[in-house]
Amino acid sequence: MKSFSKSNSPDLIPGPAGNNHHKMSSLERKREKHSPFTLNPDPRRKTSAEIVTEARHSLRTLRTQRPFTPRDNHRQLFGETSRTQDSRPPSTFSLYARNFEAPDSRPGSGTRLSPLEHKPRLPVAQDEDPDPVSPMALPKPPSDPLELKRGAVGARARLFRAGSLTTLPPVAWPTEVRESVNSVSSPEQRALSAKGRGRRALYVEPTDRERRDKDSGGPSKPAPPRTNSVSGLRFHGGVDSSIRPGKGAGAGARTELGTELGNGDRPASQEAEDESVVWNVKIFPLLQELESIAAGGSEDAVERLCDACDCLHGALAEQGMLGRRCRKRAGLLRALFCLIDLNSAQLNLQLAKLTLELNVSGKNLLNICKLIFKISRSESNDILFQNNSIIDSLLCVLRCEDVCVSGEAVLYCVGTLKFLSGNSALLRLLLAKDCVGVATLLIQKLHPLSQPDHTQFTIGGHIHVQLTATLRNLADLPESRPLFVSHGTLAELCLVLRHHHGDQDICTNIARVFSKLSSYSECCLVLAQTPGCYTLFIELLSKHQWKQDLVVRLLFTLGNLTSRSSEARKHLFTAEGCMSVLLGLYHTYHGRWDPPPAHTPRTPPARDTCNPCTPFLGWWESKDVLVKLVRVLANMSIHPAVGPTLAANTDLIHYLLNTLELRSMQESEELLVNVAATINNLSFYQEDSSVVRDRGLTVAKLLLKLLLSSSIDGMLEATRVFGNLTQSREVCDFIIQNNVHQFMVTLLDSKSPEVCFSACGVLTNLALNPPCRTTLTQEGAHTKLADCLRDFGPVDWQLAGLVCQTLWNLTEEGGTETGAPSTMNNQEREALLEVLTLYLNEEDALQWTSGDDMRDFHRLCWELEFLPVAKRLRDRIQTQTD
Repeated sequence: MKSFSKSNSPDLIPGPAGNNHHKMSSLERKREKHSPFTLNPDPRRKTSAEIVTEARHSLRTLRTQRPFTPRDNHRQLFGETSRTQDSRPPSTFSLYARNFEAPDSRPGSGTRLSPLEHKPRLPVAQDEDPDPVSPMALPKPPSDPLELKRGAVGARARLFRAGSLTTLPPVAWPTEVRESVNSVSSPEQRALSAKGRGRRALYVEPTDRERRDKDSGGPSKPAPPRTNSVSGLRFHGGVDSSIRPGKGAGAGARTELGTELGNGDRPASQEAEDESVVWNVKIFPLLQELESIAAGGSEDAVERLCDACDCLHGALAEQGMLGRRCRKRAGLLRALFCLIDLNSAQLNLQLAKLTLELNVSGKNLLNICKLIFKISRSESNDILFQNNSIIDSLLCVLRCEDVCVSGEAVLYCVGTLKFLSGNSALLRLLLAKDCVGVATLLIQKLHPLSQPDHTQFTIGGHIHVQLTATLRNLADLPESRPLFVSHGTLAELCLVLRHHHGDQDICTNIARVFSKLSSYSECCLVLAQTPGCYTLFIELLSKHQWKQDLVVRLLFTLGNLTSRSSEARKHLFTAEGCMSVLLGLYHTYHGRWDPPPAHTPRTPPARDTCNPCTPFLGWWESKDVLVKLVRVLANMSIHPAVGPTLAANTDLIHYLLNTLELRSMQESEELLVNVAATINNLSFYQEDSSVVRDRGLTVAKLLLKLLLSSSIDGMLEATRVFGNLTQSREVCDFIIQNNVHQFMVTLLDSKSPEVCFSACGVLTNLALNPPCRTTLTQEGAHTKLADCLRDFGPVDWQLAGLVCQTLWNLTEEGGTETGAPSTMNNQEREALLEVLTLYLNEEDALQWTSGDDMRDFHRLCWELEFLPVAKRLRDRIQTQTD
């Protein structure tokens, strides 16, 4: 006679998401466990018996939902967090042309100049211009200061204060220069200059001869166009003299325009002359185009300016004049900065892209990143980023910039990516542009700043907040998982947690990344193999125990790790302070949980006025933490070196039983199901030190609540626990006295193999006792078991073998009080013999199996689980029949 012990098959609670485990068939569960996830797979080939035993021991899985991550509807650099308002950069600000500095763009010559013996007495520093038209006179202030004040209003005033192009005096073009430019310009360039029907002709300063003709009454030139404004921006006096064509343009026009700038085989003077020609023919007309459109004030001015900026960008790229190679770069930047005051998001993105391509630095880089950040704050502008390559420029900034020098610019750059990653279309675009790899590289660059005494520690923390929030959004995409693995991002994030363990914002964002990715095997394996991650998680749980959204995600991640790896269970348990921290969390959240009475709205309970410093916790928040916490404990208890210690932990058993006693299935079904599964795993260990064994009767009484509930999951878990507890005679008597055995016999009519398997486990142990055997016979258990064997045999040979074992115990002689054998009637025996004879023939038994892979597994189960006990049962029934 053999007893059944569900303690040979502890329950696992590993699932990544969802709580619909009861919808999976028994065969699917066993097949899922046929190839278990292990960190260090055993190189030795397993025997057939070990394969079946492993499938039997790794039974049902309970699945818990991943914590919900709310969507941030307000695009802000920082939310309402622990960061003080005065220590973080602002999310809102205003930017105008005057905020930019053109002189930052002076190209480096690569040669160190020896200091001058005397300092030149110049009141204003001049931008470098290698090919000036004539010595420039310094601008003189107006005789009447009020005249400027009266004329400079709105954006024009800002441009004057910014030292924009409009403040510089016009410089006349020599006649030969204008003729040279017009003669060399390509048809495409001339077409571009004439773009737009009804556009005014570009204004050119009159020559000295033309002025004399006008003064003498001779031929006159048309008056320059009015200074119309677009959104308050005005150009007057023409384009900046520092970027006008040079006096050597006529000679340079004879040079081939296709000559590459910067050719080492050409002298510097020739290169400068070639660039001057290109500037006069290709670039300067486009700047005039921008001026003309901005001054024209037409309705489609923004669209035309964007097109002109594209043309300018293409011309600069074609001639190799992007970056810092252009000698007239300072004036070019001034011309672009003037357009920012038009306050057009579309135009500003075009300007920002071109400005970043010109490799600005310092304050200009910061202001450009701020400008892009400001545009990205509005979701209506997301479409502009889809139709613009500005994302490539932002990622280039993150790759190339030194965070120690340009930390604030990098901050706003990453903040922009965080906002854009909230858009599903842009999120996939970021992933396609390898945003995960760039973010990982930036994390590595930030590591030196992570020492608390570093001068850039604060700005480094601010950047990490934006960066981890971006990765949190990227982790939602299934396509991102291989990138997180290949770039080593998970290990880098663990290092960030160590450096910024006191920053709740950073820790919460990373915990969200881990909770999403640890639900998948490949990411879970990488995270489980990260050195010291378990100790790190325990330290964070201890430090931030009141940060519910952080705690629940760390516990969910630990539950995923311990569900897939035996090594993870051991490493977590041996982490310093593990059990004290976990039990402390259980005590904290269970004690703070005060659910509302029945039939009342689920509103947050009142804040504890006696202790206002205690963080506020809703009862549903506390319940979510307990669900994830109990799941971790259940998974840890599967390890043979951990389970006995947990079963002997008095505090743990007290918390579990207290939860069963105080909570109802209506308010916390998932929690009570997980508690029952944890008790079932702990009841596997029957050592003398086991508290579950000592308090078996108390556990049985509390489980009646689950057994009689309307929850299928709760009933199933309670039945599994009874399968272990019925090894105790005391518990068996309790079951018979409270008619629990009748419920078990009724469960045999269930259409679920899982339910029938658990019920058979309880009946097998009950049938070991002669009084219980008689009671079960009177309840018609024989008939129910025979029907169960007929229905589920071909589907689940493990269940069929257990049914045969239960029938074996029930047909044991001496089952009645008079000592007569408790046998079935002739009709029942013949029906059972017919089914056994059919199933004992291998060909007939396996004819329903489809698929070669499952046929092999079914054959193993048939040979090892069903065949031995079925033969013995058949022989006994035949003997009783004779």
